Order: sequence, then structure tokens, then C-alpha cells
Amino acid sequence: QVQLVESGGGLVQAGGSLRLSCAASGRTFSRYVMGWFRQAPGKEREFVSSISWSGSMRYYLDSVKGRFTISRDAAKNTVYLQMNSLKPEDTAVYYCAADENASYYDGSYYQRPSAYDYWGQGTQVTVSS
Repeated sequence: QVQLVESGGGLVQAGGSLRLSCAASGRTFSRYVMGWFRQAPGKEREFVSSISWSGSMRYYLDSVKGRFTISRDAAKNTVYLQMNSLKPEDTAVYYCAADENASYYDGSYYQRPSAYDYWGQGTQVTVSS
């Protein structure tokens, strides 16, 4: 069983920055594909970014490219989402997700919520205009 705990959300003005963290349990974190999703009120859950187990491959939602950066620290079993130049439309609950049985990394495949086995509880990000 993998547990994911997100932190780092909050209220920020447009143009500001936040860094989300997701701490994962499990002895094989370095083999997990990790992803970030978000869900705004009244909307479906939306893919934001994913990262391969080595960290060498990353995939982003078009609207966050150049503003958000996903990274991982194997020593801390943690994945991060650095969010810069935030916009009001980035307001949502952000969820961390993990696939512990990944045998390959395909950025297109990991846009799907069904690709992941485990989910965190979410952290609220609110961007004021």
C-alpha cells in the first residue's frame, strides 16, 4: 500500500508562486511514475504533469508549460510541483498520484487518471486576481 500526502497549497495573488510537495510511502518510490492532477469546482479532474521514475522525462498540460515544473527527490521519497506565474484559472484542489507498477513511461498514457494506483487527499490552491 502506498500513501501519498500533499502539502504546500494556499492562497496567493496572481503572478505569485507556490511549491507543492507530495511525500510517498513505500520502499520502491524510485520506480513509481508520479503525477499531479487538479480539480476545480464543478469541473472534472484535469491532468497537470507527470514524471518518469528516473525524473528524466516529464509531461505537462499545455496551459502550464513554462510556468510549472515537476521534479522528484528519491532520497526524500517526494515529488514536487513548482508553480510560478500563477493565474486565477489555476485555482483548484491539486492531487498527487502514483503508479507503482510502471514498466515504461508514456507521457500520453499518464495523462489518464486511470493510469494511477494511488492518490493523495489533495491540497487547495487559490489564486486571487
